[in-house]
Formats: sequence, C-alpha cells, structure tokens
Amino acid sequence: MTRTYRVAMGIAGPIVRRWGRLEVTGVELLDRPGPLLIVANHDSQWDPVVIGVSAVKHRQIRALAKSELWKNKALAKVLDGMGQIPIERGRGDAKAMDAAAAVLRDGACIGVFPEGTVSRGAVTRAHSGAGRLALAVPDVYVVCCRVVGSVDLVRFPKRPRVKIEYFEPSGGQPQPGESAISLMRRTVAEIRVGTPYAIPGRKKTAAKYQARAVAAAQAENEKAANEKAAKEKAAKEKAKSEKAASEKAATETGATESAATQPVEVTPPEM
Repeated sequence: MTRTYRVAMGIAGPIVRRWGRLEVTGVELLDRPGPLLIVANHDSQWDPVVIGVSAVKHRQIRALAKSELWKNKALAKVLDGMGQIPIERGRGDAKAMDAAAAVLRDGACIGVFPEGTVSRGAVTRAHSGAGRLALAVPDVYVVCCRVVGSVDLVRFPKRPRVKIEYFEPSGGQPQPGESAISLMRRTVAEIRVGTPYAIPGRKKTAAKYQARAVAAAQAENEKAANEKAAKEKAAKEKAKSEKAASEKAATETGATESAATQPVEVTPPEM
C-alpha cells in the first residue's frame, strides 16, 4: 500500500466512519490472495472513497477513473500516488484496459463501476469493459460491492448511514463461454437488487437530478409502449396476411378439386 493511499484514506476515514456511521460486511473476502476485481454500483462521487475506506485494512484498491481528473496537476499527482488508472470513458480505451489487466496479473485489487458513471437516480446499464477485464485474467476473483447511503454524506445536517456489503456473485465466478457483457449484467443486476438507484447532492441539486430521472423514466416508458404497440401491429398484420394466404390457398384447392370431379363428356366415334 502506497504512502499517498494511506494518507488519503486516513483523511477521508473520519468523515466516512464517524460522520457516515459506516457499516461494513463481507470485507473478509478481500483477504483472498491474488488478483481481485471489485464490481460496485455507482450513485455518488463519494463511492470510490467510501469503498476505499471500508477496505483499507485489507487491500489497496486501484480504480479505473475518468481521465478528465488528471487535467488538474495537483490531483493527478495524488491519483498517481494512489495507483489509480486513467481511462477514456466511452471510447473503448484499450491502453487503459491493458494497464489494468497487467496490474491484476501482478495480484493487485482493482475496483470498477460497470455502469460507467454516477447514476443520478436514473436506471443505467452495465457496460462490458469490466467484464473484458475479468476474462483477460483467468485466475481473477470477482467480488460484488453494494454501496448504500453514500449520497447522504453531503446532506448536512441529515446524518448519513453508509453501508458497504461485499459478496460473491450468486452465479459464481466467470463461467466458461460466458461473455463479458453477460458477466457484468448478472453481477450488476444482483447488486442493484438491494441498492435502488439513488439521487445524489443537496436539496437543489437533488431536485434537478430528480426531474431528469423522472423525464428519463417517462421517455423509457414511452419507448417501451411504442415498441409494444409496434410489435402488436406487426403481429396483427402477420396474422391477417397468413389468414389471407390460407383463404386463398383454400379457394384454389377447392377450385382444383371441383374441376377434378366434374364429369367428362366423351363423344363416341362416328361409325
């Protein structure tokens, strides 16, 4: 564990543990030797800090963090000292993934947020990047991390109660033939069962995100309704077409049978 990492966790510790009344379960899973991949939900900017504090006595967690953070030289120095890895989000950053895989192969612990960004109360989908990372290191051990209450850390005077739960995916470790996206979908779905999408920020900011989340949900419902209507319309048209084809075939068959049963007049030959 680097000195910078210990100092950063030492500064954040009192905020998270005392003010946040941190509760942690399952952290003993991090004592397993060898490469470890922590997969977590992401509802607050505090999530990496909260997870780091919860695990500081067990592992140094190296995170894949958005490269924009390195634009601040002072912050970049701290992040580098903590062993964090910059990644260009949404661009399939192969260089960052290769660096993370190399770190894992050396037996380190990496934390990832498969949802890609803070949810801000809206339903987000899992991305395949973290899954590709897991599949690139066959002996990696995947641990799910459920974070609850981190959004309340900034809502003074409301006292937060932050809970961290580490657990092994019920579907087990990466399975032979399992795709990267399938692995992430099942792990994130399991995490989200006990972690509703939460809206971060204080009152004014939270209200803004709440409005966005409502609008996104309405748009998603409208999209689903339109897709359902389109499928029903297509099914009706298909049934109508099949019925017409069946009636036509029946008509043609009837006509053929009728022609076959008509008496044939035979003209006797002239004597």
